[in-house]
Formats: sequence, C-alpha cells, structure tokens
Amino acid sequence: MSTATLRRVVVVGNGIAGLTAADTLRESGFDGELTIIGDEPHPAYSRPALSKALLLDGDDLTAHELPPAAHGATELLGVRATGLDPDRRRVRLDDGTDLPYDGIVLATGSRARRLSALGGETTLRGLDDALALRARLAGRPSVVVVGGGPLGMEIASGCLAVGCEVTVVSQGLPLTVQLGPYLAGVFVAAARERGLTVVDTRAATLEGRDGQEDSPRVVLAEGTVLEADLVVSAVGDVPNTEWLDGTGLTDRGVVPVDARGLARPGIAAAGDLVGLPTPSGPRRLPLWSSAIEQAKCAARALVQGADAPALAFQPYFWTEQFGLNLKAVGPLPPTGDPVLVDGEPGTGRALMRWQHADGTGLAAALNYRIPIPRLRRLSESAA
Repeated sequence: MSTATLRRVVVVGNGIAGLTAADTLRESGFDGELTIIGDEPHPAYSRPALSKALLLDGDDLTAHELPPAAHGATELLGVRATGLDPDRRRVRLDDGTDLPYDGIVLATGSRARRLSALGGETTLRGLDDALALRARLAGRPSVVVVGGGPLGMEIASGCLAVGCEVTVVSQGLPLTVQLGPYLAGVFVAAARERGLTVVDTRAATLEGRDGQEDSPRVVLAEGTVLEADLVVSAVGDVPNTEWLDGTGLTDRGVVPVDARGLARPGIAAAGDLVGLPTPSGPRRLPLWSSAIEQAKCAARALVQGADAPALAFQPYFWTEQFGLNLKAVGPLPPTGDPVLVDGEPGTGRALMRWQHADGTGLAAALNYRIPIPRLRRLSESAA
C-alpha cells in the first residue's frame, strides 16, 4: 500500500507502541488523516517508570511523563475499541461509533494477569494503578507481593524504600527465569540485605480473609497462609486481543505478524499483543524496547509495504531495584557465570558479558555508567 492509497490510518492503542507507530508513520511520509484510540484518559506515558520512581516518596510526580506528541493525530482518549471488521475496514468503538480506515495499527497491549476476582487484589499495570498504590504506601502497610519477576521485585523494592515490611512470594529464586541464576543471585542478595523476606512456593492462591473480598490473604501450596495489610500480585500479563475475536487475526491469544510487523496487508501490529515469527512459532517479546522497535518496523511496512526493512534489533532490558541498576543488551537469560569486563559484582559495580550456545551474546552493566551503543557493541563482541 502506498501513501497515495493510504489516506486514513487508525492506531488502536496509545501506549509506547501506538505513540511510536504514529510518529513513525509521519516520519515515513504519511501525511493523511491519523487517529489514535486510547482506552485510558491519559496521554501516552512511560510504563517502566510506574514501578520505579513513581512509587517512591517525594513531590515529583513527573517521572512517567513523555514529551508532548508531535504526530498531529486526532486522539480519542478514554475510548475503547470493541471490534474490528477487516473486510469493511472499520473499527467499532464502545461509544457506538464506527471508524473507517485504509490502514490500521493494532497496539492494544496487555493487562495484568490476576490470581482472583477479589476486589482487594492489587495489580500494577497502568498509571491509575500506580497512583493508587503510591497512595496506599503512604500509610506504611505490611505488603505481600506475589510474583518474583522484574515487576514484582521492583514493586517490592519501592515498598521497602518507603518503609514497609515486605514479603515476596516466588516460585524458586526471584528473577531466575528472566535474568538467569547469576544475576538473580546478585539482586536477591541485595534485596535480603535491605530487609526483604523471600518465600519459595510451588504455587499460591488468594482467598478473602474472614470472607471479605477487599481483604485477601495468600495461601501457599504447602499450606502456609500469609496475611498483610496489602497484597499485590505481579504474575504476568494477558494480551488485549478479545476485541479481535472473529477476525481471523489472532492465534492462541496473540496476533501473529510477519517479519515486517504485518498481520495482513493494511493491518500492522506492535507491542505486547504481537506474536513475532520464530522457528518454533509466534512468540511474544513483551519489553518496552521491543514495543518501540516493533512499532517503527510495522508503521514503515504499512506505508512502504515490501520495500520496508524487516525487524532486526537486539533486545534491551533495564531494571532498577534494591540499590542496583541493571542494563542488559542481548537475549536473556544467560547461563553460567559471566566474563568480567570491568568492576566486580560484589562491590555492586560490574560490566559483564556472556556468550550463548547459539552464538549470540549478552552484555550487562550493573551500576556501571556506559552508553547503550557501547553496551550493544560489547554484546556483539561476546557473540
């Protein structure tokens, strides 16, 4: 599809994937009618900041803010897409209207996976969630966080930093699945030094304390019951693809795309709802940096078609918790011990790299100042 026939583009989703897609459409020469649909009433914001700086004490509530958008799109905020008709090229909205398009970007992201239907189960996914959790933490409640991934550990770190008593419930050592045993060990040691309690379990469920839905407690598979003033679950996410039911665009809960981010001609997709092509089938890569690169690629493909380059990027991951700041370029998790390039992990400052069995490389900077381009080159040299 050329810019001559692409006169109306709708971007469904106003997260970083939707914002980046809109910007890239303009940069790629699309000067037609551009509309962004966002189910939140807020302008696009930085989701990673929600579980980091925004949870901490202080008067600064701007850590999540992004520069004002320059794409000049019509933004329909607080409006949800409820259906798509690919044949008629129309998006159905929850206000009863249909929006026509020539090209569309699907970027509705994902939502927090919940452990129960209890009203007292707290999750952190959007800005309103973060502000509500921040308000709860002002009272210094005792906290149980269910989930030992990066989000759960970042939440636990924020809760500890404001003076809460915090327990993390995890299947195995926290962060091992995402970061591998070496880096996980470094982070968990730092967390325990700061007072975090870590509980290992085969599985955990929530139930209402004394039958009260707004007061959950955590029941472990081994029979132990954990009670706290605040229970936060951080057990993954669910792609928002239900609105695409019946379109033929989804497969096992994701939207499979080709190497350029197209689900079919005229329909691009990017972000947490996407299944990227791999030899073993569509695979999600729900990282902030991945959503940005996917959106750039998909928007270019929408404008340029087969002339657009295929997606090619190195995964980039960043976390900040328990006094440690980690930046990593390359496929995670690594196995074994790293090659130490500089510093020493025991001192909390190290530049490391790993070589994977498939020939790819990973470079990681722990409390180490290094430009990201140099970290990328280091990961390539490790390969």
